[in-house]
Amino acid sequence: MIKNTGGGWPAEKKGQGILLRGYYTAASGMLAQQRRQESLSNNIANAQTPGYKQDQATLKAFPELLLQRMESKDVPTSRGMNLPMQTQIGSINTGVYVQETVPDFAQGDLQETGIPTDVALINGTMPDEDGGLFFTLQNEAGEERMTRNGNFTVDGDGFLVANQGYYVLDQAGNPIQTNGMEYTVTDEGNLQFNGQEIPLGISYTANTNDLIKEGQGLYRMEDDADPAVNARAMAGVSFTVQQSYLEGSNVDSLQSMTDMMGAYRMFETNQKVLKAYDTSMEKAVNEIGRVR
Repeated sequence: MIKNTGGGWPAEKKGQGILLRGYYTAASGMLAQQRRQESLSNNIANAQTPGYKQDQATLKAFPELLLQRMESKDVPTSRGMNLPMQTQIGSINTGVYVQETVPDFAQGDLQETGIPTDVALINGTMPDEDGGLFFTLQNEAGEERMTRNGNFTVDGDGFLVANQGYYVLDQAGNPIQTNGMEYTVTDEGNLQFNGQEIPLGISYTANTNDLIKEGQGLYRMEDDADPAVNARAMAGVSFTVQQSYLEGSNVDSLQSMTDMMGAYRMFETNQKVLKAYDTSMEKAVNEIGRVR
């Protein structure tokens, strides 16, 4: 809100107010494009990471401000009354910011590796638009984590582990012990060896927006979100598992490079605007505000 108790702001004060708001607006645009650039760079760096889901930065404008001029008007009466008045000037936008980065859980392309411990999880039908399917892991603290990276191996103790060293869990939530034996994986996601059949732990979440990205292809549910459930027990959920394949990253490298160039140009544009404001401010301080 702008307060004016006389006949209006001096010209140099008006200019300084506009310039200062311009500084903040241009600077917020530069920061937003910088964060968007960082997100795109991380996507490109993980373009060859199995199961990686690209992040999408969402930009949002700061709330608009309503400007009003507060002034007073002398009323020609015997007592000399002075009436307060307000004049609406209009709204002003205060720039943009990156509200959040949201993973895109679209299916990645399948890549044949020929390694029998590699498995790819292929989405089928899901009853929820934002639903997602994941392998279930157990970290060193005994907590469950989820991943789309099926780059598994067998450790020295015969347990099936992910590339982070975390145990791969079965559908009952137990680490899978293979005893170092060769196994096959069915399309339904069952490990078969030595006459046994152990179903891989496949979790389903109805809302992937409740997932928190931890790095290394790992996800966990938010504390106040509904926990992931057994995908095999969910009506309307179907999937297949392909042995000796990996799901590739869903990053479109060419599109990401194009987006990076656009973000860089937007950053440069805001930078030029900032320099123009700086030049105008220099004139306001050194020329308009000079005492003669």
